[in-house]
Amino acid sequence: MATEVIMPRLGEGVIEGLIAKWLKQEGETVGQYEPLLEIETDKVTTEATAETAGTVLRILVPEGATVAVGTVLAYLGQPGEALPGDLATPAGAPPTAAPAPAARTHTNGGHTALPEVPAGQASRQAFPTRVSPVVARMAAEHAIDLSQIDGTGRGGRITKNDVLAYLENRTVAAPALAPPAVVGPPPAATRLAAAPSPAPAASPGDLIPHSNMRRAIAEHMVMSKHTSPHVTTVFEVDFSAVTAHRRAHKASFANDGANLTFTAYIVAALVQALKRHPRVNSTWRDDGLLLKREINIGMATAIETGLIVPVIKNADSLNLLGLARTINDLANRARQNQLRPDDVQGGTFTLTNHGTSGSLFATPIINQPQCGILGVGQIQKRVVVIEDMIAIRPMSYVSFTFDHRILDGASADYFVASFKEVIERWQ
Repeated sequence: MATEVIMPRLGEGVIEGLIAKWLKQEGETVGQYEPLLEIETDKVTTEATAETAGTVLRILVPEGATVAVGTVLAYLGQPGEALPGDLATPAGAPPTAAPAPAARTHTNGGHTALPEVPAGQASRQAFPTRVSPVVARMAAEHAIDLSQIDGTGRGGRITKNDVLAYLENRTVAAPALAPPAVVGPPPAATRLAAAPSPAPAASPGDLIPHSNMRRAIAEHMVMSKHTSPHVTTVFEVDFSAVTAHRRAHKASFANDGANLTFTAYIVAALVQALKRHPRVNSTWRDDGLLLKREINIGMATAIETGLIVPVIKNADSLNLLGLARTINDLANRARQNQLRPDDVQGGTFTLTNHGTSGSLFATPIINQPQCGILGVGQIQKRVVVIEDMIAIRPMSYVSFTFDHRILDGASADYFVASFKEVIERWQ
């Protein structure tokens, strides 16, 4: 009997996903637990594996389509094996119940979506009875009447892509819909002077469609700048003690299966600083300041398709070896598109180690709804003056961007000073 490939639930609150790429095509064989397709959500792109070995008999959902969790995506089995339901019904025969909705696709704002509501079922209501929190927030922010949007989600539900496409179309159509001003004919001299010049030719270029991840990043960054007043303070930190410790212990960590990077030290120092200054590990709310009990450090990681922030959960419970192992695992899985949505949720503070690409210092944007984000620039040898002596030390510019509603300048400086103390006195 053919085996169904189901759209998996990729994390808490994730109710749909986009089929980014089929890694196997119809007629190709796939081994058990071998990657079968790539699924993209608002937060991650991850590989889904085959639960059983077999041949791809039928692909029901094409690349670029967005479907709900639980939708049948494909069938695996043996060549020539019969498929259930409508898929196995000969032409002209009465249809039987199919395990998934009809898969007729259509285009909405550059995104292919499925399924549409089949004929005979209730179509989308004037106002949807169930929308996701993201859709509800976007509708409120942009004053959108959701009854004007055709939903492409399961059962006609409106998705975030539908709202984005509606906003794009509304922006483009607005100038065309504006009625021309009615004015009298200008004097002849004015008509001669105001003769319209030829419209400039459109600039050549290639349009690259936005991915779901790129759209999510853009929306989150703009929202962050509108939400909290950003202030950045910059310190210079001496990494001599950390460099010496790393040089002495890197081989032993490798024997334990961990690549000892500077990031592990930075996260460990962050944990100590956050314990000393718990207000930094908090979230602003209208009714008060919510201090987080857990210390979950988000680690901004650059990948081919953008930027993602896997989270080191309960970082305060890990020693340096545990942090190194966790950082290695999250970074590797991020670059291989193997993160799950739960891996990028629950962060209470974020680190961006932008110095790995050669950047000296930066003013990063806060990862809402957190209080702040620490940026660490490139660690490079520089000439510095220490107690009236000139020395060459591995130095780095460390920037801290914080929510000025939560912290004042002095409080932010005390926090960075604590981080600096831990790094410079590493034992």
